[in-house]
Amino acid sequence: MSDLEAILQGKLVLITGCTGGIGQASARAFARRGCSVAVHYNSTSSREKASQLVAELTKNPGVRAAAFQADLSNYDSTRVLHSQVVRELGHPDILFSNHGVTGPKIGPEGDVGDVTPEIFEDIWRTNAGTHFLLAQLCIPHMQERKWGRVIFTSSVAAGNGGVIGPHYASSKAALHGLLHWLSLRYCKEGITTNAVAPALIEDTAMLSNPSEAIKSKIPIGRLGKPDEIASIVILLATNGYMTNKVIHADGGWTIGGF
Repeated sequence: MSDLEAILQGKLVLITGCTGGIGQASARAFARRGCSVAVHYNSTSSREKASQLVAELTKNPGVRAAAFQADLSNYDSTRVLHSQVVRELGHPDILFSNHGVTGPKIGPEGDVGDVTPEIFEDIWRTNAGTHFLLAQLCIPHMQERKWGRVIFTSSVAAGNGGVIGPHYASSKAALHGLLHWLSLRYCKEGITTNAVAPALIEDTAMLSNPSEAIKSKIPIGRLGKPDEIASIVILLATNGYMTNKVIHADGGWTIGGF
């Protein structure tokens, strides 16, 4: 473990969407570095997976972990999640806000009329609104400690439109404006805010059965792996000089920043 990674020892990270591929890989990476983990899962069908992950994480010396169910398309449930985590494990030092939904997949050649305003708003609430609320709830403790990390999972869709639809792409782009404001406001208090923007990662719900046409979009010639995204999350959690950034992990799909 490097000196930078040693700063995670004894910290608590709240990972939303923790039973997905990126969430699980990140939870394991944090736990290996001595970080306790609040494991969030959405549906009751993921309860067993969450329990198994908690059992695995707590095999690391000094690591505490517990599972918490919450529907993060709902603001009240989001508030309850935070209060339950605080009551059982303490205040998160690191927020890895990783949850999200795609909504209907109309594709890059779909019709904008296929997405109703109601669907658009629902996707935004889950993919941006409750991320904002969790940051709002977690930051006061980070201010008290003069140390904190806020990390969002975005998507290359925020910059290139993606393969799902305007509702998803725009909701992810909203996270970028949020992180820029949060970073500029709180970085002098020791709180960094960043995002990782993956493209087409295997072993995730979004890509349970990717087509060859989708795979062909990646110049590197393969899908990304959850562990590759987790390594970026650890970088963002450990590096106190990196803030206000969106890190693209997309196999060379996008050119430049956004």
